[in-house]
Amino acid sequence: MKEQSYTEAMARLENILGQLEEGNKSVDELSALVKEAAELVKYCRAKLRSTESDIQEAFQDI
Repeated sequence: MKEQSYTEAMARLENILGQLEEGNKSVDELSALVKEAAELVKYCRAKLRSTESDIQEAFQDI
């Protein structure tokens, strides 16, 4: 996956969700979209964990 921001990843996830809701994709297209979405979710979760850790670290000494 190319390097992207959290905002870009969330926008792509929303786009994928819209495509899935349309219901006019082939099985192969569905498979590719679901795999991409899973990778994006994994990326977003990691980004959120990292940000939470950074915030906790920043306020630890206060």
